[in-house]
Amino acid sequence: MPQFEVSAVDIAIAAGYIVIVLGIGLWISRSHSDTQSYFLGGRGAIWPVIGISMMSANLSGTSFVGLAGAGYGDGIAVWNYEWIATLVLVFFAIFILPFYLRAKVDTMPQFLEVRYDWRARKVFAAFSVVTAIFIDSAGALFAGALTMQLLFPDFPLWTLITFIAVLGGTYVILGGLKAVMITDTIQGVLLLLVGTIIFFMLYSHLGSWEAVREQAPEGGFTIAKPADDDFLPWPGIFTGAIWLGFYYWTTNHIVVQKVLAAKNVDHGRWGALLAGALQLPFLFILILPGMMGRAIFPELEDQDQIWPALVFEFLPVGLRGLALAALIAALMSTLDSVLNGSASMVVNDFIKGRKKDWSEARMLLVSRGMVALFMVIAAIWAPMIANFGGIVEYFQSFLGYVTMPVVVVFLGGLFWRRPPRHAAFWTLVLAVPVGFASFFAFEVLELLPLQFLYGTGLMLLMSLAIFLGLTFNAQAPELDEGTTFSKKTWQAESEELADKAWYQNHRILGAGLAVITIVMVVMFI
Repeated sequence: MPQFEVSAVDIAIAAGYIVIVLGIGLWISRSHSDTQSYFLGGRGAIWPVIGISMMSANLSGTSFVGLAGAGYGDGIAVWNYEWIATLVLVFFAIFILPFYLRAKVDTMPQFLEVRYDWRARKVFAAFSVVTAIFIDSAGALFAGALTMQLLFPDFPLWTLITFIAVLGGTYVILGGLKAVMITDTIQGVLLLLVGTIIFFMLYSHLGSWEAVREQAPEGGFTIAKPADDDFLPWPGIFTGAIWLGFYYWTTNHIVVQKVLAAKNVDHGRWGALLAGALQLPFLFILILPGMMGRAIFPELEDQDQIWPALVFEFLPVGLRGLALAALIAALMSTLDSVLNGSASMVVNDFIKGRKKDWSEARMLLVSRGMVALFMVIAAIWAPMIANFGGIVEYFQSFLGYVTMPVVVVFLGGLFWRRPPRHAAFWTLVLAVPVGFASFFAFEVLELLPLQFLYGTGLMLLMSLAIFLGLTFNAQAPELDEGTTFSKKTWQAESEELADKAWYQNHRILGAGLAVITIVMVVMFI
């Protein structure tokens, strides 16, 4: 069994990293004078920062350790979520992103008001804040604290939760989104570096690609698992995984907020494509190392222990500290994005409309106060998750059941002029409660043995039925030009691209990335 012993040198290196992160937050805090600079960094983000920051926000402590754990226990099927993310981000960059940036919205709920009405904006904002605090933030804190407890078993869970919350919340309170994106960029590079080092050390230890394949559990060296597989059946890719990808990467404000901060449409598109490209190496830097770890630790009590076990088995003192810093980085990357994004939605979607006489200085103070409040709420709720048993495992299934109405409303409104303005509000109001009830019935109470990706597909169909029923029983609305995708917008963009070099053409870059993704997918079927 692995021995997790952290040396003073490793702790010093990790502590030095923490000091640097907090220093960045303090330094950037001096530049904020209004809420737009605090929540969107003054809309000046460039593409490398956008892309790496989006990748880091996705790679939370839960997924950082969990991807390796899934590789250990089930093989490479979990990579389906990552390559799907790449293709979704290509689609997002080419077809969806320009509508968000040209509308100059501050939040994703605000875009629903532009396309539909104010009621849809309020409902989606409330839904997003609640799920972000009680699912994303609290879940990241709880799972992160469990992981840290492997390394520091003498500390109680609530102490580690408090440490992560204060650490992640402090520089967000100080520095806002600009601090989040800069530190997430540093953290993203660190995560990729450590993962790459561990992969090559393990590969060198095993000696050949054939030896790597031999470490896979039975039927584990394929992304196309049987249709009755409990973990990720191949039909579930089409009934659930793709649509979860659309929710997370194209409608979730916590992620898309990075794109809304882009310097211009081109930087937003290039950043999204970079984020898509960075999903592909996760197979090699996290999933395969977890699978290869079966050769060194064949009988782990908990599969999620494999990544820290490999760190302590292969990395020398000093590099372990770097890996510890990478783990802390992963824990903070999701938390900081969720705290800032949640506060952004409360301030922009609820407070600003009611308090128009407030000065920007006062609104900025309230914004920082909201971040602090959400940090405290998430930290208080996180230990409660232990009372739900395996609820951490159900986070993804929870999103599968409750977010499909959001996917239908956004994609339907972006690519079809026919849906009336009230269609979004009623689809969300009617379908989301059914999603909550279905989650508790099928995942918590286990009334039926329904794999959640199939349940996601059923929720998608139900949401689509409600949306279509509302659409065909009302007159088409009068919309502003440029609100939905059309042949005219495509032709206008084609003219703009005519004078650009191939390496600046998002369509060529996106097509190339899609081809690389498909080739990789075929190799691992």
